[in-house]
Amino acid sequence: MAFPAPSSSSPRRRGRGLAYLLVSVLLLASRVPGAAGTDSEFEDGVSPKFPGCDNPFQKVKVTYWVDGDERSSLTGITARFGEVLPATGSDGDKRKAVVPAPKTGCAKSSAPLASSIAVAERGECTFLEKAKTAESGGAAALLLINDEDGQVLRVDLQKMVCTQNDTVPNIGIPVVMVSQSAGRKILSGMDGGAKVDILMYAPEKPSFDGAIPFLWLMAVGSVACASVWSFVVVGDEDKNAPTLGGEEAADSEIVELQTKTALVFIVTASLVLLFLFFFKSTWSAWLLVVLFCLSGLQGLHYVASTLIVRACDRCREAKVALPVLGNVTVVTLVILPLALIFVVVWAVHQNSPFAWVGQDLMGICMMILVLQVVHLPNIKVATALLVSAFMYDIFWVFISPFIFKKSVMITVARGSDEGPSLPMVLKMPKEFDTWNGYDMIGFGDILFPGLLVAFSFRYDRANGKDLTDGYFLCLMIGYAFGLSCTYVGLYLMKSGQPALLYLVPSTLGTIVTLGAKRGELSQLWNAKV
Repeated sequence: MAFPAPSSSSPRRRGRGLAYLLVSVLLLASRVPGAAGTDSEFEDGVSPKFPGCDNPFQKVKVTYWVDGDERSSLTGITARFGEVLPATGSDGDKRKAVVPAPKTGCAKSSAPLASSIAVAERGECTFLEKAKTAESGGAAALLLINDEDGQVLRVDLQKMVCTQNDTVPNIGIPVVMVSQSAGRKILSGMDGGAKVDILMYAPEKPSFDGAIPFLWLMAVGSVACASVWSFVVVGDEDKNAPTLGGEEAADSEIVELQTKTALVFIVTASLVLLFLFFFKSTWSAWLLVVLFCLSGLQGLHYVASTLIVRACDRCREAKVALPVLGNVTVVTLVILPLALIFVVVWAVHQNSPFAWVGQDLMGICMMILVLQVVHLPNIKVATALLVSAFMYDIFWVFISPFIFKKSVMITVARGSDEGPSLPMVLKMPKEFDTWNGYDMIGFGDILFPGLLVAFSFRYDRANGKDLTDGYFLCLMIGYAFGLSCTYVGLYLMKSGQPALLYLVPSTLGTIVTLGAKRGELSQLWNAKV
């Protein structure tokens, strides 16, 4: 069945303010890496290994009790040297925490350490010297507190290694480091003479990650749904869903990206990324949350209102005259307060175990709206945008560590303990993982290829093509294949993957190859849809 040609009336229009807000979200989303790496693997192929100092780095779960009251588990990382921790808590030993004197643990402690876990601060001497001193004092393990804020796993990892000048003894106790903020929690628990017990173990990553198939379905489904939304749900393109402010603004318009705009887009995204890398703070994280909430509110309203109007055509015309606002549709009066309540509840409880459901719902609705407002007119602009984004991803993930000592994109995307977590991602909890972490995919890895997929759908409609001889179905298959390759790469490389590395060739490469084979490349290159 061929797609019907679009009507001659103007496409669905939104206000300029809304359009620019959504473009801003698209810009910010472009800095998020495609998939989160496994949280239990830290091998980088660079950290030195020597006999007696060649342990694999392990992510450690540090559980502690204050006077018998169990507190939230903390996270640490093991050293290259020392005894390997057990994989389960049942195989470990709960031991009393003792702060050595001096507290840096660089000299023999005047406080008894026998059979305890020595909790020492970083500084004044090497990691090896601290470990030797703690072991000679009878400690069963050494827990070091980093001297930097943020999670130890997210601030240079602070890997405890040996150098060629070190004489590596056979350290027989585990050595673990936690962040400064985590260490403060343990030390504060010991205030007033309270007894603190600690249990440390290093859970292994499960072989099967059940969250990935669901995340894959969400991403592929979002692209497909957003591409066909105007045709399937909105219907005739001259029928507009209710807006947030009543009547349509006379100067509202679709944002049509151009070649220069696409290039400026990537340059600006790089500058934003560098700014957040060097000046990341709580306020910048909250700025992203506010932008996400505003765009999520717009997205929820748009999706809900178009669905209601689709089911009840008479609801489109029902309006109420309000002071200042003028004529406001009844649908807006009903949907907008409910959407606002939903967004506020999510913002207040965004750290709860089930907040990911609200974040994903707002994110999907927002991306559906973005792909109705922001359009690629042809593959000339698509090539400029996607190739730039492709190089952007590769540079800031793989090349930036050689310049900035760490991956700029992954460092910024992971954030720190301070402030809210990054909201510009779809996320799914790892139900089979002891760490109860999340698999994630950035909005940019859905929106950027989604712009091209949505273009292919409009192009097929404009040229009377069906699913068999058009481009839309092929690009959807290409996107699904590219995303699958992303997760295969994630599994094989054990580290975060820039999804556009796989998605750009599988989508842009598909339409260019098919266009050349069908003799329609020139038409696709200069199209105006």
